[in-house]
Amino acid sequence: MNHRVRNRLRARGRATLEHVRHARHPLHGWRKWALILLQAMLGLVLLFAAVNLTLSLTAFRGDNPLDRSVQEVRGLWFSPAQGRMVSPDAFAAVYGGELGPQPTEAELRGYFRREAARGIFLLDHVMTDHIVRRFGRVDGRTLPSGVYVGAHALGPDDDPWVRVTKWPAHYLMFPRHAYILVVPDDGPATAFSASQNAQLNPDLPQGDRLGARMAVYDARAYDFPSSGQALHEMTLITDDPAQVAAAPADFERARADLEATGLRYGLLAPNSNTVVGCVLEASGAITRQQRSRILLAVRAPGIGADCW
Repeated sequence: MNHRVRNRLRARGRATLEHVRHARHPLHGWRKWALILLQAMLGLVLLFAAVNLTLSLTAFRGDNPLDRSVQEVRGLWFSPAQGRMVSPDAFAAVYGGELGPQPTEAELRGYFRREAARGIFLLDHVMTDHIVRRFGRVDGRTLPSGVYVGAHALGPDDDPWVRVTKWPAHYLMFPRHAYILVVPDDGPATAFSASQNAQLNPDLPQGDRLGARMAVYDARAYDFPSSGQALHEMTLITDDPAQVAAAPADFERARADLEATGLRYGLLAPNSNTVVGCVLEASGAITRQQRSRILLAVRAPGIGADCW
């Protein structure tokens, strides 16, 4: 019985292949090859999306990938477009199960300390909005003192594009844009961001150069959770008080050195991730070998490139 079924399936398979092999294409000439090229390009796009989705759902997920995915979906869902208020129910919906609707500064600080000890954790639009509305700013009262590396997807904040790009940017584009967050014991948190200098200052005459800046970590900063970049993946690099205290001055010197070189921004390298990788290596936070790892290079393209 099984033998007859296998023979029948083989016969049908051969017949199907012969039919395809001898079938006449509905188009001819350049139209035929244009359609084939379009189909090949569509196949590559779908393959790229499938690979990125697989990496997004499997890499850098921590010990509880299912819980992480649920938190991501909730964070994206409750992140509104630019100019709109975050829903009053958003924080309780995303974090209420663990923190309750109105956690204290100490409870938030303890939560982030536990999350940072586990590895990569999320700092999202809903959380930062809650912290700023209740406590005025992001600082050492709610986020443990330390130097962190943040990474997030890139996308517009405005309607209507944010509705189209927010979800695909996070799940179908594995690469991320990196920055450095410094949280001192006293005073506001500051972010070290790098990009094309026109993105940081549109009045500059040469907007294609690689630039950087230090800024208070708030809604005006280049890297701050927003509707188009709602989920920031954070990693604690060091919580040594001496290194944290020295970080702003060190990063300011790195910014000045970078601008003095006049490097042209590159899509793959040198780019913003290259700057972050070089600054972290110079500070001793990571080694050349660590920032050249393949998976990290795919996650943050350019981070392992040569320094200036």
